[in-house]
Amino acid sequence: MAVPIGQIVIEIEIAQAQSVKDRRQVVRSMKDKLRRHFNVSVAELDEGVVWNRATVGVAAISASRGYLRGQMEAIEKAVYGYATQTGAEITDIYGEILTGEAGGEEEAE
Repeated sequence: MAVPIGQIVIEIEIAQAQSVKDRRQVVRSMKDKLRRHFNVSVAELDEGVVWNRATVGVAAISASRGYLRGQMEAIEKAVYGYATQTGAEITDIYGEILTGEAGGEEEAE
């Protein structure tokens, strides 16, 4: 059985960040909100060397491809709202749904 897996990669610019602590606060806030509201896996994907930029990855799995597509769209909308709340800006966002089997079909969102 092929299980759909959704993933989103989010590039964030944090113009007001003056230190790693400022950056971490924004990223942690976004990660916590995504986990709490959508029950998804969220991870920071870069090393955090640059204070005013971050890359965050989101992953979800579901038996229903349609449900997963809707969830990914809702997450994208929410991310823009969370960024506005924290004074950050989404510079790039890319999502796709994978079938979950080797050589399987990919669908970019």
